[in-house]
Order: sequence, then structure tokens, then C-alpha cells
Amino acid sequence: MNGELKYKDITEKIIGASFEVHKFLGNGFQEVIYQRALAYEMQKAGLEFSREIEQNIFYKDLEKPIGTRRVDFIVEGKVLIELKAAIQLEDVHLTQTLNYLKVYNLEVGLLINFGSKSLTFKRLVFSNSAIR
Repeated sequence: MNGELKYKDITEKIIGASFEVHKFLGNGFQEVIYQRALAYEMQKAGLEFSREIEQNIFYKDLEKPIGTRRVDFIVEGKVLIELKAAIQLEDVHLTQTLNYLKVYNLEVGLLINFGSKSLTFKRLVFSNSAIR
């Protein structure tokens, strides 16, 4: 790929929309407020997305799921978004997002935090090649 980031065009639009939300709302709201505002901005940017898609979690060879998780957004069927409204991102947030990439079978994710004074985000890449 010659150093080009995978799905760069999509992630740039998402990050731009996130900055727009943070610029208008600032910090201090609940995560759901940012989720709704980001949905509006992504729609304006022409991005197709699904919100709060539930995914079964399986363990080893068990046929029934042991639970479910919900991610905030999946954009264009390619990029996972996990939102936070925390003072700062912690390692547990990164691990959670990487786990979501694994169970949703996606490679690229954005962990976006609206809770700090300035918007913060991490772009995460997970290789599913070793997963079933």
C-alpha cells in the first residue's frame, strides 16, 4: 500500500466530523449526546453507517454465544468507531476497541474521546488473519 493508511478517506471524514462535534459541544456531556451529534455530522459528510450493532461473543468451540457487545458505529462496513466521554483515554479503552475489531472481524477502528478539553482519538489496526 506504499505507506498509505487503510481506509484513510473514510477515517479522515470521521475525524473531521468528530472535531466539528467537539468544537460545537465541547466536553462534559454523556457519550450518547456525542453519538447522536456524530451521526448527524457523518450523515452530512455522506458516510453510510450503522449504529449500536450488537455482536455475539463466542468462546472456544461453544456453539452458543456467551454474551453480546455493542459498538457505537460501523462506517461503510469497514471502520469501527468506539466513542468515549472520559477525562482521558486509558489502556482499557484501547484493549476494548481492539477486542471489538476482533469480534466484528474488522481491521480498522477509531477510538474517539469527547470527554477531554481537546478531542482525542486513536486509530487502531487489527489483523484478523489468524482468526477463524
